[in-house]
Amino acid sequence: MKKILITLIILVFSASLAMTQENSKPVSLLLGENAPSFTAESTNGSIDFPGDYGNNWKIIFSHPADFTPVCTSEILELAAIQDDLKKMHVDIVVVSADNLEKHKQWVKSMESLEYKNRKTGKIIFPLVDDSDRSIAKKYGMIHPGNSSTKNIRGVFIIDPQNKIRTMFYYPMNIGRNIDEIKRTVLALQTADKNDILTPADWQAGDDVLVPYVKNSGDKSDNAITTDPNLNPVSWYMIFKKLQ
Repeated sequence: MKKILITLIILVFSASLAMTQENSKPVSLLLGENAPSFTAESTNGSIDFPGDYGNNWKIIFSHPADFTPVCTSEILELAAIQDDLKKMHVDIVVVSADNLEKHKQWVKSMESLEYKNRKTGKIIFPLVDDSDRSIAKKYGMIHPGNSSTKNIRGVFIIDPQNKIRTMFYYPMNIGRNIDEIKRTVLALQTADKNDILTPADWQAGDDVLVPYVKNSGDKSDNAITTDPNLNPVSWYMIFKKLQ
């Protein structure tokens, strides 16, 4: 009887240990996967993600803590382009590992600041309470064995079908390039709409690249030589001017 009891205890302990190890495995999101859904409280009220955002593009912008200098500069830069993003049908969701009351105090403070010789004005996007780290865990920003929130410095660009299209991660001491995030969304929207590619350093209005050439290597291809909107650099690199 004693042996049976010991065996049962060992089995229960082993099963519990296996479950703990399984649960501690970090989430690893991949491009093209569905963005994890969540409900949470925010400075704009309750958030149901992605249900509240319809067919818009979404940017999840995460922070390890409120009232930090680098993160504050990023929020202020986001606020400066929030109207431009709205025109692009892009919604911002800021997630921070502090609680809602602290978020409200942070927003109030930032809305009173004058930064780069401009007044901040109203911050219209929500700051989400992730003090239990549940969203950070769903998005793979908490590493096992590390209770620190310093890894919560991610950016996730999500399309209208709720697919993750781009991910950026930044260290705590380096501010994010907000213009690059906006440029990436615009490039994705342009590529999706026109079935094209964008070259390095592409900006709105620049020529784009065609994704393939039917008769690769055939310099006599009339479609290439006669189309005034096409500018071949080589048979495998052809620029196109969008109408």
